Amino acid sequence: MNKSERETIQQILADCRTIAVVGASSNPARASNHVAAYMKAQGYRVIPVNPNEQTVIGEPAHPSLTAVPGAIDLVDIFRKSEDVLPIVEEAIARGAKAVWMQEGVVNEAAAQRARDAGLAVVMDRCWLKAHVAWQSHE
Repeated sequence: MNKSERETIQQILADCRTIAVVGASSNPARASNHVAAYMKAQGYRVIPVNPNEQTVIGEPAHPSLTAVPGAIDLVDIFRKSEDVLPIVEEAIARGAKAVWMQEGVVNEAAAQRARDAGLAVVMDRCWLKAHVAWQSHE
């Protein structure tokens, strides 16, 4: 990880307190559920986004980013790489500060679109692992 990427991660972890988790699952065996529960336990406001869910980690799920009321700081993406660009477009339209593509999620075109729109971008990294590492260096 280069210095710029480390600084971007630190900025997002410190400044983005309201997180929409796209692809959040109510199944505790899924990484999206575990990461969202961890975020919530750390004091972040977590907003599950999944049209197939009603409630995730005790929070009401929304069918899309467009349906989420209020401001969103970070859009954390647990979706296939090829499904990311429309989510990034929604994040831009919603005025999010950043997008985070979880481990294994890589979409260079979507990342560049987000950067061009002024959003901070993290790609192919686990938010939980990054947060644990950040906390240990605070």
